[in-house]
Amino acid sequence: MGRITVALVAHDAKKAEMVSFMEGHREQLAEWNLVATQGTGELIQQHLDLPVNLLRSGPHGGDQQVGSLVAHGMVHGVIFLRDPLTAQPHEPDITALLRLCDVYNIPLATNRSTAEAVIHLLSLCTEEAPQPVLV
Repeated sequence: MGRITVALVAHDAKKAEMVSFMEGHREQLAEWNLVATQGTGELIQQHLDLPVNLLRSGPHGGDQQVGSLVAHGMVHGVIFLRDPLTAQPHEPDITALLRLCDVYNIPLATNRSTAEAVIHLLSLCTEEAPQPVLV
């Protein structure tokens, strides 16, 4: 049995919401492997004292790093709290990550409501979580 791995990304306007969301699921998330883009991960570490594997910031390749983890079967779900009201200079990277989640059938949340659903789904699958493998 593998441990659940979740990738976490939040645009600047959604970082506080990500921390609040994580607080509500701290106990569950403490049992899982967490990977996050730099800014999001540092806030989670600072406010919740949870271990997080840090990637680069989104605009500096972090979204692509999450996409690589998705493509290599190393994450079970992605929570990406997006700011739909602000243009992002790295929008092509964001689109590529969303596409990879679709291609590899990885549960993806882009707002708090779907994040709740993804956490619930993954918590039901903990006993059956496949071991992430490199292909």
